[in-house]
Amino acid sequence: MDSPSPLDQITERVERLLARHAELQRANALLTAQVVSLTQERDSLRSRLSTARMRVDALLEKLPAAQDAAPAGPNDPPKDAE
Repeated sequence: MDSPSPLDQITERVERLLARHAELQRANALLTAQVVSLTQERDSLRSRLSTARMRVDALLEKLPAAQDAAPAGPNDPPKDAE
């Protein structure tokens, strides 16, 4: 058998490189779309977190300021025991 000519070898190599380039372009497009989607999800979660923090802060402001009004913790002795 004859070995492929240098021109045939170059042609085959260029065709493989073009196929690889197209494959990488498709992968890049998919990854770019994924980044956009995840960025939107992150922004939405940040917004929800901010809203939740504001609600918690508002609820904390409504709590009585006196220490006596604070609920007993699980390790605190009952008030009758004092």
